[in-house]
Amino acid sequence: MKISFLIPCYNETDNVVPMSEAIISQMNEHLSAYDYEILFIDNCSTDGTREKLEALCAGNGKIKAIFNARNFGQFNSPFYGLLQTSGDCTVSMCCDFQDPPEMIPALVAEWEKGHKIVCAVKAKSEENGFVRFLRTLYYKAVRKFSDVEQIEHFTGTGLYDKSFIDVLRTLDDPAPFMRGLVAELGYKRVEVPYVQQKRRAGKTHNNFRTLYDAAMLSFTQYTKFPVRFMMGFGVTLGVLSVLGGIVCLVLGCLGRNVLGPALFCGMGFFSSLSFVFMSLLGEYLLNVRTKVNRRPLVVEEKRINFDN
Repeated sequence: MKISFLIPCYNETDNVVPMSEAIISQMNEHLSAYDYEILFIDNCSTDGTREKLEALCAGNGKIKAIFNARNFGQFNSPFYGLLQTSGDCTVSMCCDFQDPPEMIPALVAEWEKGHKIVCAVKAKSEENGFVRFLRTLYYKAVRKFSDVEQIEHFTGTGLYDKSFIDVLRTLDDPAPFMRGLVAELGYKRVEVPYVQQKRRAGKTHNNFRTLYDAAMLSFTQYTKFPVRFMMGFGVTLGVLSVLGGIVCLVLGCLGRNVLGPALFCGMGFFSSLSFVFMSLLGEYLLNVRTKVNRRPLVVEEKRINFDN
């Protein structure tokens, strides 16, 4: 039987070689009964990472590489890489050593017990405490409002049986969100806690834009709360405006000067219509988001050692 390792990378010139060595060490020491392959999918690195990968592939036929033609984002590239693996199971890990290779035997042990999906969940993290606090709030918000049970502090790192990889191959999703797909489509899973380490070398590629993209993708893919909240807010504002208009009408009949309040109620009523119409458009967008034009997840520039 064979275990595949998927390692997405982008500008990880100082990490790709140590990561491959760490995985091979874990296989030799703890999982020598298994064959293996290590697949690096490079998202158009510019720092010499590709040269390091070419050297690794030349020295070990079990190490494979896919070079993307450009950077296709933090979600498409890893998802596409999963679909290219050929093992009986696939372990997906980051290249920066924040996901420690030492947990590989624990993931495989749960797979050997029959679990098709083994999620590596961050029990603790050496990242900034305030950042972790914000992440916790985000996970809890998505989990509360999502139609699908979400997994807190799960980034996609874990082990996936070939049968689940085959399910992923049937999808036609131009914007796959792996964390949500595991919760939505996956088999009964088991969670393995781990302590997220600090990045071994290099700089993190996450910034406000990438974190915002991840947050909005999960919210729009798996929650309807924002659209439904706007709808409820618009209807409530409309009802209050109508009631206020009735009060103004009664007071006007009694000889009171209610021009200002009446204008305010009128503005509130038409504003409520805007919220309602926007929400209706949002509902349609929720239904057509999966029916847009299909484009490839990535475009390959080169692949190495896939003929072995």
